[in-house]
Amino acid sequence: MLVRDRNQVVRGLRAEDFEIRDEGVLQTIDLVRLDQLPLNVILGFDVSESVSGERLEHLQSAGHSLLQRVTQGDRAALLTFSHVLRFRQELTEDITSIGEALEDVIPSGQTALVDGTYSAIALAGVDVGRSLLIVFSDGVDTASFLSSDVVLESARRSDVVVYGVAIRSRIHPTFLEAIAELTGGAVLEIESTKDLSQTFLRILEEFRQRYLLSFSPRAVPATGWHRLDVRVKGRRATVNASAGYQAGDDLP
Repeated sequence: MLVRDRNQVVRGLRAEDFEIRDEGVLQTIDLVRLDQLPLNVILGFDVSESVSGERLEHLQSAGHSLLQRVTQGDRAALLTFSHVLRFRQELTEDITSIGEALEDVIPSGQTALVDGTYSAIALAGVDVGRSLLIVFSDGVDTASFLSSDVVLESARRSDVVVYGVAIRSRIHPTFLEAIAELTGGAVLEIESTKDLSQTFLRILEEFRQRYLLSFSPRAVPATGWHRLDVRVKGRRATVNASAGYQAGDDLP
């Protein structure tokens, strides 16, 4: 989760500075971490026909800039989507292979944003680490088979934090906003793909400053969807966190 006060990221908080309620029931926080766990950085990129020429060059450049900031012990993965999904590289510490796969992209076809996001979430798996998914798309979904509700339900059961990056237009990025809110991420709308490198680096830097809280649920149901409320005690801080978690085997 990310904590801000007057739009500034708050560092140095301890377990006793937070309050977590699970389905309204106050919980005891066991652990607060910022950077002890490695990152899993999953890139889900729209490579439909509209992402060609200069837009593709900007996307590739932004991807390389981001990968250069991935540190030892972190892993990355790459999935691209148009009307076809391609798993370019599963999670690996071989960051060079991600960059090489990115260079092989040839834009074509329509946009399956919902399907692509679903598959990118699956790339995170259940591996130990803090998983960040960056989804870039320059347009609306025109080719997905899955419904957005199915993908949102999948996101509920994952530990992935989704950040969406979209080019500003008259059409609101509703799906990306919904999945970002659910997972504790955000949507960044940019005016042009020229802004992609700066945007990707901003997301990575912000993600590295997030807190990871741990607690053992007490006095709440063992299964089903659990709504979480998190706040910082004694200050008017804004907490950007996952909306909740799916407990046990009571899955749809």
